[in-house]
Amino acid sequence: MERTLTIVKPDSVAGNVAGEVFTHFERAGFRIVAAKMVWLTKRDAEAFYYVHKGKPFYDSLCDFMSSGPCVVAVLAGQNAIAKVREIMGATDPAKAEKGTIRSELGTSIQENAVHGSDSDASAEFEIGFFFSRLEIMQTERKG
Repeated sequence: MERTLTIVKPDSVAGNVAGEVFTHFERAGFRIVAAKMVWLTKRDAEAFYYVHKGKPFYDSLCDFMSSGPCVVAVLAGQNAIAKVREIMGATDPAKAEKGTIRSELGTSIQENAVHGSDSDASAEFEIGFFFSRLEIMQTERKG
């Protein structure tokens, strides 16, 4: 089982569609093994998106991600990172394939409803950023 992080972004939480985002993932067979609502500070957003520091969109992304509450979650399933990104769709909702989360719920490149880890390394960092080991449920009960 592979794990990945997803964030239901402030636009989706404000639009009261967080459940719709998770429905897409659950219908595809993913398990939510950790979840919580957070409101990032600007400093939190800067630390989370540090890999984009210096890029033209970095400041506006950090402002947006700290503009309201988000729901962060760890999803588990086969080939989770790639499949979750496929379900999310292209970053630009206008270019996202019909039926993807971003095509249905996103309104712009920045306000595109959802974030997902893009590699094993980013998933490991991102999951650890929001969750301790004790907050993540096992997908199968042991002993």
